[in-house]
Amino acid sequence: MYHRILVPLENTPTDVAILEHVRALASFCKASVLLIHVADGFVARNYRPLGLRESEEMRADLAYLERCAKQLCDAGIEAESLLAGGDPAQEIISAAEREACDLIAMSTHGHRFLKDILFGSVCNDVRHRARVPVLCVRAGVTPVGLTPAAGVPVFKS
Repeated sequence: MYHRILVPLENTPTDVAILEHVRALASFCKASVLLIHVADGFVARNYRPLGLRESEEMRADLAYLERCAKQLCDAGIEAESLLAGGDPAQEIISAAEREACDLIAMSTHGHRFLKDILFGSVCNDVRHRARVPVLCVRAGVTPVGLTPAAGVPVFKS
């Protein structure tokens, strides 16, 4: 079925839903997982072109990704982390192609109409442009029969 799953994380409470789904799916398929966070602040977008140093936010995001990857590894799932900078949708799509991922699994905020127009939707952009299937899970949804894994960040909304 799936061999390599790309999972964009935001370092926010919305990550819990997708991490639980992916943990179950990757275990079932025996797939590896690549966690990605796309930092899109000034430093992240200009890190390489301007030769800037990593920002504190970028270091914190990478540490978060590595903690999440370790928790998946502890659950018996091969997992890696990748910190990217730039336009989130483009970086996610590029990483999926470059890293030979056959599924992109991401959480969505569940915005509707006006909020989508105001805030945009990375998930919507990715699902329309990606060349592989995209699994979108609404934040706050846990798969039936699953409880949050020990050590996976649990956020209160």
